[in-house]
Amino acid sequence: MNTGAELIHALQPHPEDRLHLRLHRARSVVLTAEELVEIRAAQRTFEGAYVRTALGQFSFALVVLKIFTSEFYSTGALFATYGAGILLVSMYRRYEGNRQFFSEIGDDGMGRKKFRTSGNAVVVLTALSVAAYASLIALTLRLED
Repeated sequence: MNTGAELIHALQPHPEDRLHLRLHRARSVVLTAEELVEIRAAQRTFEGAYVRTALGQFSFALVVLKIFTSEFYSTGALFATYGAGILLVSMYRRYEGNRQFFSEIGDDGMGRKKFRTSGNAVVVLTALSVAAYASLIALTLRLED
């Protein structure tokens, strides 16, 4: 038994059918060599940086948890959580980045080419970093007690 929302969702086009490149839907486009180079460069630069940073945070968390005493377990957990947050931001950045190379067909049938910056991902990562470092300062001050 379908609800009204499920029926409306079923009647909507697939999200990738709204994105086009050279009059091809995003799901079926064949990219040129130059476009592939551009996409790979963006992936190496942005996605790779996020993943390397997250791995660095996980490694530091592991070092803290293995070497230091139990008083520092909360610090290790903080860095592990921070690394997981960076991975989530990386996935969000990838989702947003996939839209940079395609134009969107609106409900009116007109094609629109929009450039989207990664400003949303930067804001989320900044907030995550500020929260993590504020927590680190609080944990450090608590060690003195």
